[in-house]
Amino acid sequence: MPASPSTARAINDRLALQLLQQEGPLTAGQLKTMTGLSRPTVADLVERLQGSGLIQIVGEAGAERRGPNARVYGIVADRAHLAALDVRTQSVTVVVADLLGATLAEAALPIGSDTGTEPAVERAVALVERTAREAGAARLHSVGIGAPGLIDPVSGELRDTSGLPAWHRSLVAALQERLPARVVVENETNLAAVAEKRLGVARDRDTFVFLWLGHGVGAALFLDGRLRRGASGGAGEIGFLPVPGTRGVPSAVDCEGGFHSLAGSGAICALAAEYGIEADGAQEPAAAALVRAAVAAGHDEFLDALAGRLALGAAAVAAVLDPGCVVLGGEVGHAGGAELAARVESRLAPLSPLRTEVRAGALGGAGVLSGALITAREAAQEELFPPANRTGWATAAR
Repeated sequence: MPASPSTARAINDRLALQLLQQEGPLTAGQLKTMTGLSRPTVADLVERLQGSGLIQIVGEAGAERRGPNARVYGIVADRAHLAALDVRTQSVTVVVADLLGATLAEAALPIGSDTGTEPAVERAVALVERTAREAGAARLHSVGIGAPGLIDPVSGELRDTSGLPAWHRSLVAALQERLPARVVVENETNLAAVAEKRLGVARDRDTFVFLWLGHGVGAALFLDGRLRRGASGGAGEIGFLPVPGTRGVPSAVDCEGGFHSLAGSGAICALAAEYGIEADGAQEPAAAALVRAAVAAGHDEFLDALAGRLALGAAAVAAVLDPGCVVLGGEVGHAGGAELAARVESRLAPLSPLRTEVRAGALGGAGVLSGALITAREAAQEELFPPANRTGWATAAR
């Protein structure tokens, strides 16, 4: 059944906006070539998008040839302002960006474990408001938040999780109340995986597992191009995975004895101490600094021991999901780089009959903010861009 004229226009407009976002400013002729649409159709959509304030003329092309120069069109970046938050157990980092994702202002704030819930929330909200003002944003359209813990798959809210500060859940509610913005919260590991999929080393993979190696450990699952969260939002809680080499087994409320006891930051620091590895005051978490120092010094024994630990978790994931690729992310995965990834892949091979490539993440701890910004940007586009139909926007309607 052919699309109605209004549906066809919406499809064409969305396709043009996606191209302008992905490729940057384009001429009408370039849009015609990339979309396969007719010249009159492209002229109509350009006029519509200009009239709606979504695109504007940003320059001219063709100065090297005779005749009038072609106008170059680009998305109006300040049509919406976005914020991304990386909420950790003792800190919060904020980035404010425009609709194209360009950073306009950023700030970070430590929040000690002895800070009460209300003061912590007030400081964090004030940080967001102050950063938005510094960015020149009169209002924020969408806010993406990355936080540790489980996200309820029905309500989309951060669940009450033992061991995490109470101010985390209160912060989300306070931002929703104080800001005239759409607030979206997601697990930090999932957001880091989204960033690696869009911007990092997993751009060519529809199926992969992302291992977060930071203060704690976690996993995110991309299967057939989709992020999978599980029935309760807890898919990827690999810290609780029972593995050999620990002194006990984890419980429902404590991951000690699970994979966390082998690959969490405390465990990595203890392992480094066994091998006499030290790091000199690097501006990064201790475990990451120690791994980076070991790589720089070529400390094979420590790196092999750590790779063996990580391979146990990767083997369990591979046996269940057969992802074909495991990405080592977070600060530790980034610090270990290709050297650690190669060692993990080598030690994983004898543990599993399933061929699994291991890659080092490209974004490290910054992946959470990047993923949160992608989430905020998509939330804004969902409202501002022409609505999508059920089948997506892969084809233009001529």
